[in-house]
Amino acid sequence: MTNRNYLENLRIPTKEKPLRILMSSCLVGITCGYDGSANGEYPSALKFLNYDTVKIIKFCPEEFSFGTPREMCDIHGGTGIDVLNGTAKVLTETGKDWSKGMIRASEKILEIAKIEKIEVAILMDVSAACGSQVIYDGNRFSENKVYQIGAGVSSAQLKRNGIEVISQRDFSSLEILYSKIDTNHKVNDTKLDHHEIEWYKDYFNINK
Repeated sequence: MTNRNYLENLRIPTKEKPLRILMSSCLVGITCGYDGSANGEYPSALKFLNYDTVKIIKFCPEEFSFGTPREMCDIHGGTGIDVLNGTAKVLTETGKDWSKGMIRASEKILEIAKIEKIEVAILMDVSAACGSQVIYDGNRFSENKVYQIGAGVSSAQLKRNGIEVISQRDFSSLEILYSKIDTNHKVNDTKLDHHEIEWYKDYFNINK
């Protein structure tokens, strides 16, 4: 879950010293999705491109290791942190083991984050690499696909190294970031992060 206190305590950026955000490339329109698409449009992420008080550093972990287009992959036997620990695997839809490539990509995204002095990452949720709130538990193409709470491999790597990761669906947290990069933005307190919505609570049987 997002550390909102961390976001609220972020510095106020300027044009000279913009807020440094690492973002999944597909969220800003780069055609690096598994099928060569940009995985749709997400206004919550694209909004950041309108401000000169933010610097966006773009990266796609899966494209880095496997190219585009490529097979779809999911984590089997755990979450991203388990893949990093060697107790879970990343498998493609045809059964190829992509665990080593995903770990290599997570190491690259961490290297970029350190070089660029990233202050927060906004990554594509559900992805086996970039998911931060929810990922698939096994093959998403199975007849009874299952979701699980957890992070993908690259998100887990960033989190393990102290870098805050949110998703394009964490609307409450994004409101805080909007207010940091735009002093005229009034935070909408009705917005919710993904773990606060009804689907999430119902699916994971979380007490309301």
